[in-house]
Amino acid sequence: MRLLIGGSPSKYFHLKEFGESLTNFGSEYKLVLDTEIIDGFPSKKIQNWFQTRKKFNKIIDDFKPDAIFVDRQTHFGIAAIKTGLPLFVHLRGDYWSEFKWARETLYKGMIMRTVLNEKNKIAERCFRESSCILPICNYLNNIVSSHYPNKRVTTLYQGIDPDKWFKSDGMNLKHPCVGLLQSANIWGKTKEMLTLENVIKSLPNVTFYWAGDGPYKKEVLSSLDKFENFIWLGQLEYPNVVRQFLSEIDIYALISGIDMSPLTLQEAQLMEKPVLATNVGGIPELTKDQDTGYLVEKGDSQNIIDKILMLLDSPSKSKKMGINGRNYVKQNFSWEIITKNFLESTSTIIN
Repeated sequence: MRLLIGGSPSKYFHLKEFGESLTNFGSEYKLVLDTEIIDGFPSKKIQNWFQTRKKFNKIIDDFKPDAIFVDRQTHFGIAAIKTGLPLFVHLRGDYWSEFKWARETLYKGMIMRTVLNEKNKIAERCFRESSCILPICNYLNNIVSSHYPNKRVTTLYQGIDPDKWFKSDGMNLKHPCVGLLQSANIWGKTKEMLTLENVIKSLPNVTFYWAGDGPYKKEVLSSLDKFENFIWLGQLEYPNVVRQFLSEIDIYALISGIDMSPLTLQEAQLMEKPVLATNVGGIPELTKDQDTGYLVEKGDSQNIIDKILMLLDSPSKSKKMGINGRNYVKQNFSWEIITKNFLESTSTIIN
């Protein structure tokens, strides 16, 4: 198979890993940044509103793909539909909930509302006219199927290369500590971090480090930055500094209102860290409660406190959970497994 992959800059690293894994199965790939090839309204760059399909058509003519894969819904996906080639849409989040949250927060004004509506038209066409939607977890699979009951839908988890996640020195943190590595881009996810206010206040001897950024950063910092044992690190360079951060922390926490298949949860487990995560969305599909860490319910700050203390008071158990976590991710989410599943599930569409 010859697969053309159009993706976002933030996922380029992972899409390249996916492409390289495809080659191990005898396939060929070409990876491009989608908006650099073709863009249009409502792009932030006005000059891109008038782009033609010249670059896109040249790639199609030169590479001659058998199918096209996208990891977000843009004009690249619309151009792919027009080729008549099979289009696979990898869906990483609950698009419909995220659309609702965006309308209620960042996109309230008339201009921003227009932008959001145009993006929605593009997204819905990509979903509607794709050959197959590939949600990133089974929880999301059910949501997609409810919106498109007649559409072919197949779960495609995020793959990862375990060999790239190893102990790396370079960051000195105050111990004991809890590390959070998550963005603040979607309010439905981010607002659950406010639950930590009571946690941080109740555990003055534990330092909480947050690595992440996004448009809802201020809401988080206004709630948590008042505590001396909370430190915001901003966005960390990926993957080297992220690896240093995960090497140093004692516990990894993912306190989220909703998540589908957070890559940081896989990475933390590969770094043999016990994890503490909110029991929402697809998170229970990535970790095993009581075995690789603990799942806690939304809004339950006391349970978070109790589980942190349990992990800190039981070093041997925490270490065993970390080892179990690495084994669990290697056995279920390595690129070899994920790529094989992708090829098997899409072969009938391409052939």
